[in-house]
Amino acid sequence: MRTIVLTLIMSLALTGPTCAALNVVTTLPWIGSLAREMGKDRVTVTTLIKPSQDPHMIEAKPSMILAARKADIIMYNGLDLEIGYLPQILESARNPRIVPGKPGNLDCSQFVRVIEKPTAVDRSMGDVHPLGNPHYHFSPANMLRVAEGMATALAALDKANAGFYLANFKSFSERLAEKQKTWSAIPLKGKKYVAYHKLFEYLAASYGFRIIAYVEQKPGIPPSAGHIESLIEQMKTARPNGLLTTNFYGKKEAEALSAKTGVKVLTLPADVGSLPGTVDWFSFMDVVLADLN
Repeated sequence: MRTIVLTLIMSLALTGPTCAALNVVTTLPWIGSLAREMGKDRVTVTTLIKPSQDPHMIEAKPSMILAARKADIIMYNGLDLEIGYLPQILESARNPRIVPGKPGNLDCSQFVRVIEKPTAVDRSMGDVHPLGNPHYHFSPANMLRVAEGMATALAALDKANAGFYLANFKSFSERLAEKQKTWSAIPLKGKKYVAYHKLFEYLAASYGFRIIAYVEQKPGIPPSAGHIESLIEQMKTARPNGLLTTNFYGKKEAEALSAKTGVKVLTLPADVGSLPGTVDWFSFMDVVLADLN
């Protein structure tokens, strides 16, 4: 027994102290997916929002505050998408590492080329995002920039392993370049769709299709009967290639429109994990683009 104990002590002395993983908290599933790509086994990732939840309709919970209290870094979408709950979480967590301005506070939108920034906003426009369209995770070009920003942030927090995070970003960028060859070959240019919500504009800009109309009369506002009738006539004339919705955005309304126009409903994943087969951001995009074709 004494020999076994001495051997164990010597082994621990030779291996030295282990590096604790960075505790990463993310708001949305796609952010968690990229954080795992950049950090691998040197991070533990807690994601606050479930893939089945509408990110516009979230309230702060004690479990979220507790997770933020333990975080080394919190990563979030930005562009006010989390405005309804994130400020409360940051205040209640009382964690100086993750307050705005500190290295542990990462607004992913700072790396993004934002589209649809309104010049003015008022209530008559509906639920318009004043800082621009926040659904940039459908854009590969933006995800490349976000991934680099994440890797750089993790490297700054864990300087001893900085090269590890930057090497992971390099692998991510190479994989993305290969994926883009496949995705760009999917024949989407010139196609046109009707969408329930303004969720797919970055996707359309990336792959050359158009969104010609919306089921929502205004962002965040359910359609009136008059709007639906007008939309039916427009769809019968324009013959779009599909009606885009998600598992929590207007599926019932889309199916009713489909029955009246013959335009097929395409239920796309809204985020990583929201539909089968979308286990990470790459497979999420695989499913999105395959379903559009």
